[in-house]
Amino acid sequence: MGGGAAWLAGRAIAATWRPWWHIALYMLPLSLAVRFLHYALFESKFLSLHYYLVDYAVCLVFALFGFRLMRVHQMVTRYAWINEPAGFLRWRHRRRAVAERSESR
Repeated sequence: MGGGAAWLAGRAIAATWRPWWHIALYMLPLSLAVRFLHYALFESKFLSLHYYLVDYAVCLVFALFGFRLMRVHQMVTRYAWINEPAGFLRWRHRRRAVAERSESR
C-alpha cells in the first residue's frame, strides 16, 4: 500500500509540474504513515529509525519512478512537436533525433 501511495504521489507531483525534490519532502509524512501501518497491522516497532529509513527509501524509489514516468508522458504528449520518446524513461528533442537519423544513413 505504501509503494502504491508513493507512486501516485509522485505522479501527482509531476502532473502539477512541481520539481522532483518535492518528492523528498512529501515522502517524510507518507513513510511515517507506512511505519504506523506496519506497527498497527504487523506489531512491528513504531519508533525505529532504521525501519523508518527503510520505509522512506522504498517510498522514495516508488515516488521517483512514478514521477519520471509521468514527466516523460507529459513531455511526449503535450510537447509532441518538439519531443519524442527515447526509451522507457527518457525523451529527446526531435531536431536531435532527425540529425541522428540523417547521420546514420
